[in-house]
Amino acid sequence: MIDVVIVSWNTRDLLRDCLNSIITDPLVGRIVVVDNASHDGSAAMVQSEFPRVMCMAESVNHGFAKGNNVGLAWLLTHDPAPYICCLNPDTVVQPGALARLVDALVRHPQVIGCGPELRYGDGSLQSSRRRFPTLGTYLFESTPWGRMWTPNPWQRGYRYDDTPADTEQPVDWLVGAVLLMRTAIIAQRGVFDPRFALYAEEVEWQRRLSAGAPQRMLFVPQARVIHFEGQSSKQMPVQRQIWFYQSRLREAFLAYGLGTMRIVQLCLWLMFAGELLIETLKWALGHKRAMRRERMVGYLRLLGALRHPDIISNLF
Repeated sequence: MIDVVIVSWNTRDLLRDCLNSIITDPLVGRIVVVDNASHDGSAAMVQSEFPRVMCMAESVNHGFAKGNNVGLAWLLTHDPAPYICCLNPDTVVQPGALARLVDALVRHPQVIGCGPELRYGDGSLQSSRRRFPTLGTYLFESTPWGRMWTPNPWQRGYRYDDTPADTEQPVDWLVGAVLLMRTAIIAQRGVFDPRFALYAEEVEWQRRLSAGAPQRMLFVPQARVIHFEGQSSKQMPVQRQIWFYQSRLREAFLAYGLGTMRIVQLCLWLMFAGELLIETLKWALGHKRAMRRERMVGYLRLLGALRHPDIISNLF
């Protein structure tokens, strides 16, 4: 049996589709929805349309890590199933996917968990396999430098572009849209690190849970899930960037120490200072001034966040 935790913020219609895709699956036991103070009626929808689902309607937005921890903490103290699935609300689980994931864990007792192949809403493949990041990854994946040099070797290696995407295989970690984990491992090594607001929390979690294990995670492409990526975070585009890079710095510190984090912090600040300079010059030349002004404000906010002392104080 599988217990499921879903953290949702203002994704009512997507959440409904997600729940409909798993509610009749015979492998699914309890489903816990943690609603992070949505204002779109998500909690009311769950309570009225899915009476067997436990809906925890929170009064504040805990973020992704803390929100998952609310659901995980409840399950771990109420006779949980052998497996717990952390599932994003912007997913639609395809028929048979959960059964294939459970079968993979039964066949591979040495792995801590597994995840499916992810597809975008249009059916195209979504990259979800990852190696643990290195210094090169922090500097050249999802950064301005990386966009200037694509594909670069750090990005290709990070995303397993050098291995087939249609073969079951062990990987360092998987994108957190769908993670089927062994409950005993979570109980032993802990839940998400609540210091992550959004992004990189699943990297740290899978690294910590897999420490010393014979194998880490298993990618199971025979199981398929549709993922309408980033439907909560896209509601706040600038804040989304701030969370992404602050979380990346926190993960770099936890994995490699303060020195590496400082190098990444400085390089990111220089990259985005350069982006701000480019936008300022284009604004001065009169090119699409409203758009340039909006980007300039966003980059100023991001630069301030990258220098903010909370990045350091929240690490410890």
